[in-house]
Amino acid sequence: MIVETGAGPIRLAANLKWMFTEVPFEQRFDEAAASGFTGVEFASPYELPAARVRELLDRAGLVQALINTPAGPAGSPTAMGAAYVPGAREEFRAGVLTSLEYAAVLGAPVVHVMAGLRPENADPELAFASYVANIAWAAEQARGSGVRIALEPINKRDQPRYGLASMEVAAAVAEAVDPDTVGVLFDVYHAQVDRGNIVERFERLVPRIVHVQIADNPGRGEPGTGEIAYDRVLARIAASDYEGWIGCEYGPLAGTREGLAWTERIGR
Repeated sequence: MIVETGAGPIRLAANLKWMFTEVPFEQRFDEAAASGFTGVEFASPYELPAARVRELLDRAGLVQALINTPAGPAGSPTAMGAAYVPGAREEFRAGVLTSLEYAAVLGAPVVHVMAGLRPENADPELAFASYVANIAWAAEQARGSGVRIALEPINKRDQPRYGLASMEVAAAVAEAVDPDTVGVLFDVYHAQVDRGNIVERFERLVPRIVHVQIADNPGRGEPGTGEIAYDRVLARIAASDYEGWIGCEYGPLAGTREGLAWTERIGR
């Protein structure tokens, strides 16, 4: 979906985990296309064969903008990712390889490598060193494939033990490891909860940003339902050098299609 902001166009991708939940997952591709989207993202395609997901994309005429690396079982140490979990190296590596296989079939340009939770008894420095080494290994696997590795922090209010601390730390890791292959997933919602100052931080980090996601705060609903001045934020993103997708990773407050009215208000 192309939306004019007044400062230029932006490309929106529907997040099919959060949006169009009124229908079963496989029907959400057609719903997204019927609502004007040309791209989609979702964390986990792994419940279906890659060829089936490719078929759903092609049938709806959609581009896959992003996928995540696989998560471990609910309640496990790697339920939110394995990169930051000392001792989970083999699970991490297997997940990265699987995600790159899916990305190749789906044509996804970005794979979000989830950090995961730092175990309570883990040494913080050891956990961080393990994380950086894991990201370096993932970059080696992705190098030359056309896939960018994205690193996303989660704010400490919602998940105090999430390993990756901030957008700035993510950018520093990307710079240290391989800035041509690794970059930042700039989630506006998480940035707002974590210190705010969204526009300045975005513009400072934009050379390292490979994907953007949006939701309002509080409530994580669609833009216009909270305190974030999305008309200005999205206009600044449109005016920047960022040319990638903006994923709508929000939970519509009153139905997905009804909630899309915000896209008509942005450019006014």
